[in-house]
Amino acid sequence: MLKQGSETKFIYTTVGLFFMIFLFAPLLTLLINSFKSGNGLGFFNYISVIGDKDVLVAIKNSIYISTLTAMITTILAFILAYAVHCTNIYKPVKRFIKVGILIPMLLPTITYGFAIIYSFGKQGLLTQLFGRELLSIYGMNGLLIGYVIYTLPSAFLLINNSFGYIDKKFMIVSTLMGDGALRSFTNTIIRPLIGTLGGAFVVSFILSFTDFGIPASVGGTYSVVATLLYQVMLGTIPNFNSGSAIAMLMLIPAIFGVLFLNYLERFNFHYDKVSQTELFKNRMRDSCLAGISLSIILGMILIFLVMFITPFVNNFPYDMGFTTRFFKDTLFSTTLLNVYENSLFVAITSAVFGTFISYGSAIISVRTQMSQKMKMSIDIFSMTTNTVPGMVLGLSYLLLFNGSDLKGTFAIIIICNIVHFFTTPYLMAKNSLSKMNPAWEITGELMGDTWFKTIMRVIVPNSISTLVEMFGYYFINSMVTISAVIFLVTARTSVVTSKIKELQHFASFNEIFVLSILIFSTNLCMKFCSELLNKKLSFTHQRG
Repeated sequence: MLKQGSETKFIYTTVGLFFMIFLFAPLLTLLINSFKSGNGLGFFNYISVIGDKDVLVAIKNSIYISTLTAMITTILAFILAYAVHCTNIYKPVKRFIKVGILIPMLLPTITYGFAIIYSFGKQGLLTQLFGRELLSIYGMNGLLIGYVIYTLPSAFLLINNSFGYIDKKFMIVSTLMGDGALRSFTNTIIRPLIGTLGGAFVVSFILSFTDFGIPASVGGTYSVVATLLYQVMLGTIPNFNSGSAIAMLMLIPAIFGVLFLNYLERFNFHYDKVSQTELFKNRMRDSCLAGISLSIILGMILIFLVMFITPFVNNFPYDMGFTTRFFKDTLFSTTLLNVYENSLFVAITSAVFGTFISYGSAIISVRTQMSQKMKMSIDIFSMTTNTVPGMVLGLSYLLLFNGSDLKGTFAIIIICNIVHFFTTPYLMAKNSLSKMNPAWEITGELMGDTWFKTIMRVIVPNSISTLVEMFGYYFINSMVTISAVIFLVTARTSVVTSKIKELQHFASFNEIFVLSILIFSTNLCMKFCSELLNKKLSFTHQRG
């Protein structure tokens, strides 16, 4: 590779300053603020918070419900991934599983709660179908259902990806050697996946622990840390110092989670070569797993189905006559349409600049000869953004930029999204760039090209599919996020997810579902266009 030049130094300096100003400075401000009190600096806020019975109950509840969610999610995600990779289920069924599991990722979490209410409530769709109320959905039950739906796609993607690197030949060998079903299953499936399963558990726990959308809609009287923080910061009498202390406490589980993930890395191993092996036929196994998998996916879809019914009937569930009045009213409402346009603008801008920053960071990390310390610093940025919950990041921005020109602007929301969702696109780019020929830059130099020209002419064209995925990831997450922006939006910069929270107070559920359908349709369109573009690029590359 080429030696680092002015271009690489410029990119590194830009990225470094960006994260110093918009990641570490806000977190430092939050930390300092958590020690401030009427008596000066000290641990008064922490002592007060920890001594508060309501706070302790909220923390206990959050840890309990998040742990339970993580256990259930990891088991369900494993079953789905196992069905896809280790059975002879019909391919259309496997495709349905892989597509159906992604549906929740296209919707904001606050919508999950309202869909659960309209499905399991006293007059809910599922209550009507079964003829009785299946369970009480306010509080722990509603949270558990919502959290499992929310975290299941992420856990599945992790486990499903790792299953692709398991050599199924060893399953056949184990059986032929006379190993029992349990021993064979443990040695050839569980052991190779132990690190990934632990990772799925940690990710599910952190996502549940830090989410605000689901408890905001179905939490009821079951207090959790996210809603407690919101009430402390935006209640009748805001308490910024106590809120800062609570926010810092929210970091602890996430930090332990990241450390545990790093520990689990030692359990990961890979095969020198993954062979394509036809599995033993087992109709009982395939039928059972197909039934369980389809039940999980269909159950999840059935909960969201009400979202596509309610806005199109006169008065759900009493007058089921078809109408488009609510949809037309929403689409022709200047206020609601402006909010949707705001979300589109924020999502597109976040995706453009987020992709640029994360790709530039990966370039520095993989395609230069910069010192290991400099490369490590970028990885630290990535690890930190992965650790900080959205609500904590948003609160730190509120405290640092409260008196600046950024307050109440779209810019601060966009910057928050870029920082919050940085880790995954960065790792996507890093993984893609590391697989490319390391001699391309040297070849470019011999041909008289500068490092920058080689990047633009060779590296970027070979990264187009990854760039499309990065853009899509930023766009979709920016459209559905609420935790990261709830403290930053104003009446002028309101986005769809914050508007849904506002409409909740007026019980305007038809408008909520219409806006949710708009988000879902937009994200589905983005997903479809990304897949289509990548297929076209792949076809062009193969022909070339």
